Amino acid sequence: MEDLNNINKRPHKLMLTNRRTCTISGVNDVLSFDVNEILLETEQGMLMIKGNELHVSRLSLDKGEVDIDGRIDSLTYSENAGYGSKGESLLSRLFK
Repeated sequence: MEDLNNINKRPHKLMLTNRRTCTISGVNDVLSFDVNEILLETEQGMLMIKGNELHVSRLSLDKGEVDIDGRIDSLTYSENAGYGSKGESLLSRLFK
């Protein structure tokens, strides 16, 4: 039987090339970004990308796609279940 929760979800795909370019699909929102860190809400949870000289070179939220350039040091997923609950901020929940 088909899971009704997954009907409207876009497939999530992450392609990293030489730690310099990254193409991500299944992105719902870009929550924050600067040259050292990008925080995305994806179909598979929150995704934090850390590195140096990070740049969002293409953003299409209609298609759910993001392209990132720069030196990528880490990709970290966390669950977005309970997002905004218990009065905690998103960043405080990520850095527990």
